[in-house]
Amino acid sequence: MKKRFSEEQIIGILREGEVEGAVIRDICHKHNMNRPGIYRHL
Repeated sequence: MKKRFSEEQIIGILREGEVEGAVIRDICHKHNMNRPGIYRHL
């Protein structure tokens, strides 16, 4: 199974939420990923 995002990209996306204080829903929409996908990496 091919991954859509590299480790570095995932870390960047998660940090974006920390720095900007954005809502998970908005981050997922911006990067075209689903919420369960991002919660797996938290």
